[in-house]
Amino acid sequence: MLKVSDIMTTDVIIISSFATVAQAVKLMEEQGVLSLIVNRRHPQDAYGIITETDIINKVVAYGKDPKTIRVYEIMTKPCIVVNPDLAVEYAARLFMNTGIRCAPVIQNELLGIISATDILTKSDFIENPKQGFWSQEIERYVTEARSLCQALGHDSEPCKNAWKLVEAIQAEAAHQTGEKPEKTALEEYLEEYPEAKETLILENWCSG
Repeated sequence: MLKVSDIMTTDVIIISSFATVAQAVKLMEEQGVLSLIVNRRHPQDAYGIITETDIINKVVAYGKDPKTIRVYEIMTKPCIVVNPDLAVEYAARLFMNTGIRCAPVIQNELLGIISATDILTKSDFIENPKQGFWSQEIERYVTEARSLCQALGHDSEPCKNAWKLVEAIQAEAAHQTGEKPEKTALEEYLEEYPEAKETLILENWCSG
């Protein structure tokens, strides 16, 4: 499963908060980027970000002079940051929920920047859609649970724990994909082996 660190851009273009918007536009043009990370003033300070949207909405749209407006006047600070260990689909969901198109990647220090373009062009969502991944994972754990139950009996702890794990994985898959199955793997199994209901359906199934 790809992480943010696998697809982020490590060559981060940084600008001072005291630079003018005109300087920011020139730097964007020179570097071929649509956003700049605004440097911290001191080690305990937060990073900021300035994007082309900020410039268009806050400067161009009002006819302001970009040579007199400073970056700190229109930047977003503190900005939303992303952990490098975050799975790419979670980063995509963060972008969707917040409406952002890029974010600095930080873990104690600035490591890179991830953008919607990175997610679109560098991730493996076309070759390896996560729905397929979850289907394979569920199938693998269901096969193991069935084998354990047939070998050790439905009242054995390994059998019970195996189905608890299957249920947990299916719940996570439903959360990730937004699709809830009509029947869980356990429900299908119990239809096949109704005698297992007394031992595999526990009152406090999810309480651990």
